[in-house]
Formats: sequence, structure tokens, C-alpha cells
Amino acid sequence: MFEQFAAGARAAVTSALGEATLRGDRRIGTEHLLLGVLHEPDAVRAFGTDLESARATLDALDRSALTAVGIDVQGVERPPIPASRKRTPFTSGARAVLPRALAETRKAGSRRITPEHLLLALLDCEQPDPVAELMEQLGVDRAAVRERIRRTGA
Repeated sequence: MFEQFAAGARAAVTSALGEATLRGDRRIGTEHLLLGVLHEPDAVRAFGTDLESARATLDALDRSALTAVGIDVQGVERPPIPASRKRTPFTSGARAVLPRALAETRKAGSRRITPEHLLLALLDCEQPDPVAELMEQLGVDRAAVRERIRRTGA
């Protein structure tokens, strides 16, 4: 499927891997895909929130979840995850985004998946998916984001 990705979408997936590594996660989830897409300036304009805000909100969600189970991580540094020779797997939620992005690409009459198509597919994620919670906390108006993307011709 990755052969159908335009250069920007490939860069977004590579950035998602980097975000997962930066966060110390061993799998690429939908939240990492969103962070990866937010490395692309056009996607940031369509989404209405920048990468740093999304990262900070995701960190706050993580801290809140840990606090809810009685774990205080204030001041605790995450140790880096050692590099692995294995390919970093996608979560089932992230794998489900890829065919939806392809469907968005076809609906738009395009031949290659762009970061905007990935973003449209991520907008369809529902709770309890991590990216749905992240978008809710960011106050993202999904309909407005879809409209901005469609106006720009994704």
C-alpha cells in the first residue's frame, strides 16, 4: 500500500515513527499518525492546531490517565527506547486508517495518498481511539477541518 503514498504522506508516516520513538512507544498509533501529519504545513493549516500544541495535549492526556490509576509521573523522565532492527508495527487502529485514507484519495479523484487524505481518515476515528480523545481535548471541529481540506483540493 505504501507505494500509493505521495512523498508528503510517506514523510508523515516516517515522522509518525519518529514521534512514537520520541514518546517511548513501541508501536505507531493513530495519535502518532496525527503528530506525523502535523509535520506537514498544509495539514497544520487545515487542522487548525500546531504540532507542539498536539504534543503537549497528548502528554497531558497521558499524565491524566496515569494519575487516574494512582501513578504520579510529575518530574519523571522517560528513558529512551533502544533502537530496534525490527520494523515498528502499527496498532490496529493505525492500520485501519490506511484503507480509509486510500478511500479518501479515490473519492477526491487522486492517485496518491497525501497527508490531507491521512488527516481525513484520522477524523473518522471514534472513541476510545487515542486520536479521537486527542482531537476532543484540542477542541477540533471535525466538520470545519473536512471543509478546509475540501476547499484546498485534497
